[in-house]
Amino acid sequence: MSLFEDRSKTDWQSLDSDHYLHPFTDHKDLGKKKSRIIAKADGVYIYDIEGNEILDAMSGLWCVNIGYGRKELADAAANQLNELPYYNSFFQCANPPSIELAKTLKQVTQSQFNRVFYTGSGSESIDTMIRLVRRYWEVQDQPNKKTIIARKNAYHGSTIAGVSLGGMNPMHSQGGPLLPAIEHIDQPYWFGSDRTLDHDEFGLKMASQLEEKILELGVDNVAAFVGEPIQGAGGVIIPPDTYWPEIQRICNHYGILMITDEVICGFGRLGEWFGADHFQIKPDLMTFAKGVTSGYLPLGGVMVSDKVSDAIVDKGGEFAHGFTYSGHPASCAVAIENIRIIDDENLISRTKNDIGPYLQEKWCSLNEHPIVGETRMVGLMGAMELVSNKDNYERFDDKSSAGMTFRDFAVNNGLVMRAVGDSIVTSPPLIISEKEVDELIEKAWRCLDHTQSIMQS
Repeated sequence: MSLFEDRSKTDWQSLDSDHYLHPFTDHKDLGKKKSRIIAKADGVYIYDIEGNEILDAMSGLWCVNIGYGRKELADAAANQLNELPYYNSFFQCANPPSIELAKTLKQVTQSQFNRVFYTGSGSESIDTMIRLVRRYWEVQDQPNKKTIIARKNAYHGSTIAGVSLGGMNPMHSQGGPLLPAIEHIDQPYWFGSDRTLDHDEFGLKMASQLEEKILELGVDNVAAFVGEPIQGAGGVIIPPDTYWPEIQRICNHYGILMITDEVICGFGRLGEWFGADHFQIKPDLMTFAKGVTSGYLPLGGVMVSDKVSDAIVDKGGEFAHGFTYSGHPASCAVAIENIRIIDDENLISRTKNDIGPYLQEKWCSLNEHPIVGETRMVGLMGAMELVSNKDNYERFDDKSSAGMTFRDFAVNNGLVMRAVGDSIVTSPPLIISEKEVDELIEKAWRCLDHTQSIMQS
C-alpha cells in the first residue's frame, strides 16, 4: 500500500514546482522542464513514477554503497525507532547505538583514531572539523594558528563554512562574505593542466604549492591542510601517486594538521575502508558521512586522532559545539548494520580485487571512443574526459555543453551519471554485478555516440 495519495506524474510535478526548492537548481528552468519523480529503488536501479528502470551509476549522490532495497537497514531503523526514536547527546547523555557505533568506527579506521564526533551530514562534519582544528591550537596556546589550506575546485559542503573551505568559484560568487583565514592551492588535475610533466613530477609540483603557501602565510598562522583523497564533485580528480605522500611530509615537517575529507571516499568506495588507507597516509582528522549509512538515514562525523582529542579533552574544558541530532540513535543503528554488511559481504575486497578491476577494464575501453580523451578510475569511482579533438585533447567550444548533452541523454535512456563540465563521472553501488557493469558500459557508449553526433553536427 502506498504511503501517499495516488497522484499522477503531472500532479506530483505541479506540487513539486509550487512548493519544493531543490538543491543546486535553476528553479525557473526546472519549472519548464519539470522534475523526474523517483518512486522506488532496488539493487542498482531506481524507478520513476511511470515505472521506467534507470541504472543508478552514481549511488544516489555518491552514498548508496550497499545498494537499494536492503531490508536489513530498514529493520535496523524500525527496531531502534520502536525502542528509542530519539534522545540528544547533550547534558551528559548518550545512547547505546551511538556508543556501539563509536566502537565500530574505531575498529575500521586507522590506529590513531579512538574518538568520533557525530554530525548529521558531510557539511556539518566540515564545520565541526574547522571548530576542532581551531580549538586544538587554542588549547596548545597557539591561537594564531587559524588558517586552513584547501584546494581550488574542491567541494566540502554547502554551509558557509563548507563553501568557504571548498574552492568552487560558482559557489564563492553567491552568498558572501565567506569565512576568513581560509586559503586555496591548485588541485592535482593532470588532464586539466598543460600535461608537459609526467604524472609523478606533476604530483610533486602540485604538492609543493602547499609548502609555498605555508611559507607565504607563516608557519605560526597555519592550522591545517584539508583535501578529499580523490576529489569527487570536482570531477573525480585522482592525484598522482607522488602527491599525498609529499603532502604528508610537508604537514609533518611544519607541524600542521592533515585532514582527509572522506565523505565520498569512505566506506569502501576505493577498495579500502577509507581513502587515507588507499593512499597510505595517516591523517589527524577524517570527516565522513554518505556511505556510513549508505544514505538510508542522515549521519556524519569526524574521526579525531588521539593527538587532537587528548589535547581537547585534557586541556580544553567545554567544547562549545554540537547538534540536535549528534549521535541520533536510529541513524547510528543503521550505520552499525551497514558496516556489518560491508564487512560480512566482503564488499571492500570485492571492490579492490573483483568487481572494481572488472569495471575499470570496461571503463578504460571507453577511451577508444573518438570523443573520449582520458578515462581514469580507482575502486568504483571514475571519470572520463570528453574532447572534440582526440589528438590534442582540445575541448568542445561551448564548455560543459558536451557533458550536459551526455548526461541528459543518459538519464532519458536508463542510466544516471553526472557531468562535471565536460567530465563524466561515475560511482556505482559496491554491489553492482558484472552483468550490470556490462549494461552500464553499453549504455555509456551509446550516450557517447549520441553526444558526438550532436556536438559535431
